[in-house]
Amino acid sequence: MSTNKTSTRFAFIMITSLFFLWGFVHNLDPILIPHLKKAFSLTTLQASLVDSAVFIAYFVMALPAGFLMKKYGYKAGIILGLLLFAIGSYLFIPSANTQSYVFFLVALFVIACGLTILETAANPYASLLGPPEKATQRLNLAQSFNGLAATLAPIIGAKIILTEGYTTEALDKMTPVAKEIALAAEASTVKAPYFILGSVILIIAVIFFFMKLPEIQEPEAESEKSSVFHAFKHRHLSWAIAAQFFYVGAQVCVFSFFILYATKSAGISEMQAAQYAGFGVGMAFMVGRFVGTFFMKYIEPVKLLALYAAICTLLCIVAIFSAGMITIYTIIGIAFFMSIMFPTIFSLGIKELGSDTKFGSSLIIMSIVGGAILPPLFGYIADTYDNIQFGYVVPMGSFLVILGFALNGHKISTTK
Repeated sequence: MSTNKTSTRFAFIMITSLFFLWGFVHNLDPILIPHLKKAFSLTTLQASLVDSAVFIAYFVMALPAGFLMKKYGYKAGIILGLLLFAIGSYLFIPSANTQSYVFFLVALFVIACGLTILETAANPYASLLGPPEKATQRLNLAQSFNGLAATLAPIIGAKIILTEGYTTEALDKMTPVAKEIALAAEASTVKAPYFILGSVILIIAVIFFFMKLPEIQEPEAESEKSSVFHAFKHRHLSWAIAAQFFYVGAQVCVFSFFILYATKSAGISEMQAAQYAGFGVGMAFMVGRFVGTFFMKYIEPVKLLALYAAICTLLCIVAIFSAGMITIYTIIGIAFFMSIMFPTIFSLGIKELGSDTKFGSSLIIMSIVGGAILPPLFGYIADTYDNIQFGYVVPMGSFLVILGFALNGHKISTTK
């Protein structure tokens, strides 16, 4: 094997590890939401601010990340992203010590700023690191390890964060002083996992600092024409931005509210719901990506995206109107079929962008702000009707937008 191929393969392996890491921290959010909801006596809408704090960072940081990589390259973006990721993780310690919900949100925001830079760098890098005709398949493979993280994070997080938790009924029976002590203990359970996570991230940042990462450069003549506004001349990119906005919003609604949803719709405990979140929803998400990557050898990615979006729309209707364990199996089905959507939308969106690729990537990552906007809408609907199942009208509408992108919006068209 040539040195160049070996270097490219190792680079792809290291980039893929980043997909696992940000998938892991994102999929701790479904544990954090019910945990902090109880610890700070929050409504569903207030608890959804966990997602808002995370995903608003994508809107704030995506374009600066694009400018950073345009000037300094992908490696610089990855290292800075990892450092912010680690700092935010360490901030969970003073957040727990001060028992401040706002401080928790700030820590999550800092983590998400790091993740924004990482995703802005890693998604196009994985897509471009090899033959163009296999870009979508390659990105789906890397994103499959994001799915592995979706399986492991709820299981590990539940054992560390939820195991010693108090029930709402038990808290209501406590004296004010005892309740305060109990809630302080609830808040403190997040310190160890986030300290370990931050330390692992720092080690990986050091590895990236010293490794030689192949840089993908656009021709200088083309790069001079590139700008944020020039990128919008690509119709399929604009569609991809909208589709990704709604996809991420839908995914966050499905994952983050799963434990709250399962305890209400199926009447199971938080610990049981956390097990289903990992071995059920997370596992389905991971398997779905590997299976989807395999299917793409035989089925055009955009056709698979259209089929999966249509199935998810129908499953959302079942999630709204059914009851009992069927609701859990329905969400597991949604997780399986939505698994290929992010990488497929992303790769179709940056297809044939040329010198606009880095800015196009930034704009698609920027659209992840849908994860900040749609979950509060989900929470508002759930609180208004006192039925969390009704919130699934939000993912249902989102999958319809993705279906539109798959049927028509993906077609490449550039205005002069």
